[in-house]
Amino acid sequence: MANAHEGARQWRSNAITIASTPPQRSPLPRTGDRSTWGRHAGVVVRYRVVVSGRVQGVWYRESCRRVAQELGVGGWVRNNADGTVEAVIEGGSAPVDALLDWMRAGPPHAVVVGFEHHEEPPVGEPGFAVR
Repeated sequence: MANAHEGARQWRSNAITIASTPPQRSPLPRTGDRSTWGRHAGVVVRYRVVVSGRVQGVWYRESCRRVAQELGVGGWVRNNADGTVEAVIEGGSAPVDALLDWMRAGPPHAVVVGFEHHEEPPVGEPGFAVR
């Protein structure tokens, strides 16, 4: 029983250390080796995405921003006048793929009926913003 208690104390100690450590951010270069951009080593990809359906007024943009930040993906998301949501997302291929999967479904009250995306050259998007 003493070992279980010590293990729990160690876990709490690690969680506090992790939670109190600020995220490491380095400036994203605009030229040079693209594999060093952002926090993800490897291939950096960028997509422009347009999502249609019931995607405005359901916290789609803010939810997308939160998920992107959790994944370490840069870019932006905005509402369009035609009722669609448009986003540019950039980062490591695995986190970007995870965000694309999330965007196909969206937050709980969204109803995504259309999903279009195309690749663009990466430019080094710093952070993720709602426009």
